[in-house]
Amino acid sequence: MSTLDLFSDPSEPDVSLPLQSVMEKMQALREQLHHHGHLYYTLDEPEIPDAQYDLLFKQLQALEATHPELITSDSPTQRVGGSVLDAFATVRHRVPMLSIRTETDTESSGAKAFDARVRRELGLDDSAPAIEYVAELKFDGLAMSLRYENGVLVQAATRGDGESGEDVTTNIRTIGQIPLRLQAVQAQPLPGVLEVRGEVFMRRDDFGALNERQRIKIAAGAKGEKTFVNPRNAAAGAVRQLDSGIAAQRPLSFFAYGLGDVTPLSEGGPQFATHFEMLHAFKAWGFPVADEIACVKGADGLISYHQRIAQARDSLPFDIDGVVYKVNDLSLQAQLGFVTREPRWAVAHKFPAQEEITTVLAIDVQVGRTGKLTPVAKLAPVFVGGVTVTNATLHNEDEARRKDVRVGDTVIVRRAGDVIPEVVSVLLDRRVGDTAAFTMPRICPVCGSDAVREEGEADYRCTGGLFCSAQRKQAILHFAQRRAVEVEGLGEKLVDQMVDSGVVKTLPDMYRLGFAGLAQLGRMADKSAQNIVSALEASKATTLPRFVFGLGIRHVGEATAKELARHFGSLDRIMDATEEALLQVNDVGPVVAQSLRTFFDQSHNREVVAQLRSCGLHWPEGEPAVQVVQPLAGQTFVLTGTLPTLSRDEAKDLLEAQGAKVAGSVSKKTSYVVAGVEAGSKLDKARELGVNVLDEDDLFKLLATLAETATPVQGAHLATESQS
Repeated sequence: MSTLDLFSDPSEPDVSLPLQSVMEKMQALREQLHHHGHLYYTLDEPEIPDAQYDLLFKQLQALEATHPELITSDSPTQRVGGSVLDAFATVRHRVPMLSIRTETDTESSGAKAFDARVRRELGLDDSAPAIEYVAELKFDGLAMSLRYENGVLVQAATRGDGESGEDVTTNIRTIGQIPLRLQAVQAQPLPGVLEVRGEVFMRRDDFGALNERQRIKIAAGAKGEKTFVNPRNAAAGAVRQLDSGIAAQRPLSFFAYGLGDVTPLSEGGPQFATHFEMLHAFKAWGFPVADEIACVKGADGLISYHQRIAQARDSLPFDIDGVVYKVNDLSLQAQLGFVTREPRWAVAHKFPAQEEITTVLAIDVQVGRTGKLTPVAKLAPVFVGGVTVTNATLHNEDEARRKDVRVGDTVIVRRAGDVIPEVVSVLLDRRVGDTAAFTMPRICPVCGSDAVREEGEADYRCTGGLFCSAQRKQAILHFAQRRAVEVEGLGEKLVDQMVDSGVVKTLPDMYRLGFAGLAQLGRMADKSAQNIVSALEASKATTLPRFVFGLGIRHVGEATAKELARHFGSLDRIMDATEEALLQVNDVGPVVAQSLRTFFDQSHNREVVAQLRSCGLHWPEGEPAVQVVQPLAGQTFVLTGTLPTLSRDEAKDLLEAQGAKVAGSVSKKTSYVVAGVEAGSKLDKARELGVNVLDEDDLFKLLATLAETATPVQGAHLATESQS
């Protein structure tokens, strides 16, 4: 029986099945669970998400509950799970590392059921006070037992099968959060023997940085390197490194949450009345304990905690897949005891699974507002992360090919909160037939313009910026902004109305709308419509740099647009310039030159420019016969604070007119910082780096000096040469 066949079965057993069929199904389930348990616990190479493993486990539990006479000693339900790698010495746990019962009902009924079960076991009726619980996070990492003798770490062991684990002491010593020697405190003397149980895990930011380093190694041709599927696998792999030097390079963290073997009270051991008190002792001795742990009362307290952590789940710096409830009173824990190797006084309450299995039906390419092309897997609908998912991003061509996602593949999909669902990995053993690898199209699927990938970039982009309907809104907003052509009053909401209603499909359509066209838009008053008409009319008289910048050509900012206008003098000369001619312009390198040439080589873009001109947009043009040597060329300025008379834009224009680059942050390459009132961290950084600081008066003096020494030079090419 295949894994997918088993997944399709309900967790409630069919009592009408013949006994022989039940036995066969139980055996198939056990084989699947042993197989996936070995991959997960021992090899750290899971093939299925945790939720699918849990479903198989629940099916077997349900069948065994109905037919207890068929339970076998080797059933996964009769032990904690996992096995011990031969490469490590075996450690026999003096106190078994037991598993905790899991409530997979992600709603409030899971907490209510646990509280009701505890009250029933303790013989409490409805009039009895609410039970106090400790509510903790259920970490997605690797369970670990740390043994201390006389306050010194002597051994670290994995859970293994619950009875025996692997001795990973050398690797665990590399984790900075784990104390090698405990802190002695007067309030809670150190016991001679202390085993603290907890979780080794990897933070999300550390995981991202690790995978980035792995990708760099792979790109450099390193052999045997790989990226990791998730933080849990990365943490488990690091703990089981045979070379502790490699383990030391992996950024691991630890949280303590439980107690194993300990010196008994009669021999001077610690005395705790509650689980919460024990956790405070752990912190005093030097162990990290999660801040999110809380004491709550009754089912209502458990439900509130579950909901609060569920909302905060995605903002936590590490992965969790649920919460854990424990009876706080240790005497009540002892009274409740254990059942089938599980404590009656604790339960794990899971959140909706963030990973599930589904099938790729197709791979489409979507075009974003900025022209970025993104491959998107169309999926057979699957419920994951609390919603039904039908699409998952593949990010870009490199990522899609690295994961080797193909149409028809069975894949693991992940969704965390508001994060866009993504394909985590492909189950290659389930691939059927000889399917083709994904290749990004070389033309835009929306408008047919060329799709190009610039050197050093991960993404392909559509080059039909003014023509492509997918980029319509972004193109209009960029064109109409204050630093470009400037259409006063034309904001995002109005652009949405124009485009969504279909009355504006390209930039020239704005100028053809007129009063009647605007007035027909929803909630557009006559006065507002007239104001926009007037603003559109006023915007027709602009400047060449503003118009070039407004076209939204990739890599062409305000400063570059000004250099292009200064160098060529007219739009036609800019549009017809070769890459070699473009490279003669200050501030234009190979990437910008190629971007300009690619943009104007698209007939769609030239047509839009022609239509804008026919709508009346105009600007002064001239011959670039005489230019002035720009004395600030190659120098970088940063503006900070409020200047007495100049606005930020006015100061920027003055500096750029002299060839300076105006940047947003201070670095060693910064030439000057111009500081006004309430200058903040940028001024501090400038002083720290020894960068020259000017006030407004100093700036005026500098510009006046430059004006006196400016030298006219014949020809743009000569002006460029004189800067070198």
